[in-house]
Amino acid sequence: MADKFGLTVRKNENFSEWYQQLCLEQGAHLADLRYGVQGFLVLRPYGFQLVRKIYELFEHAIEEDNHEPMLFPSVIPEENLQREKEHAGFVPEVFWITEAGSEKMERKVALRPTGEAAIYPMYSLWVRSYKDLPFKRYQSRITVFRNEMTTRPFLRGREFSFFETHDVFQTHDSALSQIKTDLSIMKEVIENKLMIPFYFFKRPKWDRFKGAEDTFVSDTIMPDGKRLQISSTHDLGTRFAEAYNVRFKDADGTDKAAYQTCFGPGIFRIVASLISIHGDDTGLVLPSIMAPLKVVIVPIIFTDKPDKNKLVTDFCRKLEKKMKELGITAKFDDGEQSPGYKFNQWEMMGVPIRLEVGPKEVEANTVTLVRRTARQKIKVEFTKLADEIHQQLKLMDDDIKAKALTYFTDNTKDATTMTELIDVLQTHRGFVKVPFCSVDLDGEKCADVIKAETAGAIVCGTRYPEEEKVTRGAKCIVCKKQAKHIVYTAKTY
Repeated sequence: MADKFGLTVRKNENFSEWYQQLCLEQGAHLADLRYGVQGFLVLRPYGFQLVRKIYELFEHAIEEDNHEPMLFPSVIPEENLQREKEHAGFVPEVFWITEAGSEKMERKVALRPTGEAAIYPMYSLWVRSYKDLPFKRYQSRITVFRNEMTTRPFLRGREFSFFETHDVFQTHDSALSQIKTDLSIMKEVIENKLMIPFYFFKRPKWDRFKGAEDTFVSDTIMPDGKRLQISSTHDLGTRFAEAYNVRFKDADGTDKAAYQTCFGPGIFRIVASLISIHGDDTGLVLPSIMAPLKVVIVPIIFTDKPDKNKLVTDFCRKLEKKMKELGITAKFDDGEQSPGYKFNQWEMMGVPIRLEVGPKEVEANTVTLVRRTARQKIKVEFTKLADEIHQQLKLMDDDIKAKALTYFTDNTKDATTMTELIDVLQTHRGFVKVPFCSVDLDGEKCADVIKAETAGAIVCGTRYPEEEKVTRGAKCIVCKKQAKHIVYTAKTY
């Protein structure tokens, strides 16, 4: 930790600056932007531990759904990117490798912007029969590269952590069923474990993934009112199978193009939402499953009591050992800083439980326990400490969940006219539901009008899997034609 740290702005007054400070060296030291190449983020130990834990949660959930791991090279031949014509739209975002040492390469290769163009040529070799299906694989703990022009820690960059599943099915119904399974995985990991609330949307046709039939996303709302996409699942239909020759011989002997899906939780953006939604004006607030360190032990030392100080130190070491024996990650902070400095430091890092030990605690064989979300000091007997810590961790998670749900519950408003939408967005931080003509391509012009008139609000999509019904007689807020859908709009990152 730096000698000087601390947030100088309040989250509800200047979220952007609060977020930047908390991520970087003034705050929790999650990342560093001083690498020297614009758009490339260095993960520091605590930030990497958060990323690694999110990977672990998804790997477990995906493997429970019968996916197997695989690992592909980071480079993609140029011709592979061009084979699915719409997907070739990624080309302007690509970084190219054109030289090896001092020699020009015979053909340039791209650093992967996403996995389809690398993976599906191999799937054409691996998938042969309907007996091979469903064919479910995933890549984890990799990075992808895109030529983004703006940079914010975990929100936008040119290299970012990536996780992707790529599945092959015999029928379209099986593919659509997988999309619903992907939603249930997001609910289990993101809502139930990380306590991040979100909506699941079906994107409008003009905003789908390049080359997909349809795109389904998880969107949450950040404290500044902007929508943040934290996952996407794509119904690829047979479009990529036709382009990359992913075919199988069916039970009746016919040769058929396979149906495909791909699912990508946004690892970095999940970290960003975790920081932003749960954090407060003193730092990170982490669900117990995410906290790299669950307990910090802080000695209360008195300069004029050296004999008692040794007893305190010995007691703290005994306490640290006990925690580790119980499988609770713990650290005895025996640094030279004052107790007050340490309190602030570990609150900044979001450590759920702080244990304070001074001469009085040693004498009484107790500890003073402080929960990050309550900050009330309670005395706990040493022999009852394990049970109390587990109970306090549960209370911590309950606190976080309740606060997040309250935050998210009132984040959606309604508007029935463009004037109402503009008025609501001036004061409301969140989604606004409006009647809309069409989420097919013919509705894009109305979406463009909304974006222009509201200074940036986009049509996020319709709720999925159950789309909300349109009130009889409702008109599109732009073209005044009969509304076919209720769509959610929001400012966006």
